[in-house]
Amino acid sequence: MQAWSRSISALVVAVLGIALAAIVVSSAGPASAAPLRAAAASACVKPPPRSDDTIHIQGCLSDLRKKPPAAVPDVKISVEDETGKAVGKGTSNTSGVFDIPLPGKSIDNLGKTFTVKIDKASLPKGTALRNPKQVALKVSLKLDSDVFVTFPIGKDSNTNTGTAVQGLQLAVGGLVFALCLAMAALGLSMIFGTTGLTNFAHGEMVTFGALVAYGVDALPGQITIAGTNVTVAAGVVTAIILSALFGYLNDRGLWRPLRRRGTGLVAMMVVSIGLSILLRSLFQYFAGASSHQYSQFSSPTPYHWGAVLVTPKDIFVVLFSAVVLVAVVVALQRTKLGKATRAVADNTALASATGINVDRVIAVVWTVGGMLAGLSGVLLGMTQGFDYQVGFKILLLIFAATVLGGLGTAWGAIVGALIIGLFVEVSTLFIPAELKFVGALVVLIVVLLIRPQGLLGKSQRVG
Repeated sequence: MQAWSRSISALVVAVLGIALAAIVVSSAGPASAAPLRAAAASACVKPPPRSDDTIHIQGCLSDLRKKPPAAVPDVKISVEDETGKAVGKGTSNTSGVFDIPLPGKSIDNLGKTFTVKIDKASLPKGTALRNPKQVALKVSLKLDSDVFVTFPIGKDSNTNTGTAVQGLQLAVGGLVFALCLAMAALGLSMIFGTTGLTNFAHGEMVTFGALVAYGVDALPGQITIAGTNVTVAAGVVTAIILSALFGYLNDRGLWRPLRRRGTGLVAMMVVSIGLSILLRSLFQYFAGASSHQYSQFSSPTPYHWGAVLVTPKDIFVVLFSAVVLVAVVVALQRTKLGKATRAVADNTALASATGINVDRVIAVVWTVGGMLAGLSGVLLGMTQGFDYQVGFKILLLIFAATVLGGLGTAWGAIVGALIIGLFVEVSTLFIPAELKFVGALVVLIVVLLIRPQGLLGKSQRVG
């Protein structure tokens, strides 16, 4: 038992040590947190709060080539209803902010879908949308709060960017997203392998990590070490610790008592759905429905690798994720705790009969699974921002990656996530961005028709 404790402690300490690499990224960023916050305050001034019962479409347009990002004024934005009728128009102000009220009261618009369009002809000379195809965004109103949308603006490069370069650029984003997805999928796969539980609340574990790091980042002042701003690095470390604890408490307070009562897996799956709804509601209550960004990763200056742009945070996320994933998989294969985990996954009764403490192994798996999910949320927040539904939005993709690679297999979850993540991003070359998740699920169905056990799963005889 002491060897198990030393193994899991070594793993957590190793991951914490890797997280401190964020200090290097933070200090190498284009600006410290204080100037970024000040720039954000002057470039994107949030509209004042209102007391009327209306829903507004809001957003901020900024030129991401600048350091810090510069406001883009006088750009025309329109909003259309489901029939294509224009129901609102606006223009970005000197701070780059647009604020378009929807007609009617909040209750009248709930459940409706609106299309937000940007007039490319009104963009300043020399600028263009980073994604030329993204001239319209669909917004479905599920809540009575204002909706924030954004159109990333950068250099006008339509004249010298071919399909191959666009594909490489999308592949870079796909790799970053895939590795974030892989950590969440690996945690889900470990939990399923040892307990058989299909945990629909796993997405909220992802969101939990993102919110913890943001909470540390939003504290007054800065956290510095030897004059270096390490606020976000401290948030990452805190998210690792609290996400691991959150995973442990999930098992200790809920799932272990249900297992001891002999609750069936289907009933436990239903409980996980209820837990997901509860946690998502709590996250919305405490964090709000708006999108959030970490202060030190708002708009880093990209590196030019040929015609492809790569940001420092992309490099950090890829290296950090790869090291963490390899460390966890090697621990599963080489350490005594890892071998015990695989024994429990293969045959729980036999593992218990050989003297393995099954409850302790499962508790460790939930701890590591929570840590991986929380890290996934933090890194997703660094690369694309997040809201209280970030984990819920990618939950189906996490399931798809786990099933595609092979249920209960560590490398399978990683391989499945790489395929899903890359396909989701690169496929937008040929299909509308709104359909990219659908395309990934179609690939999942096709592969499973050919190989039902998944790419790296073992075929098993039933009956």
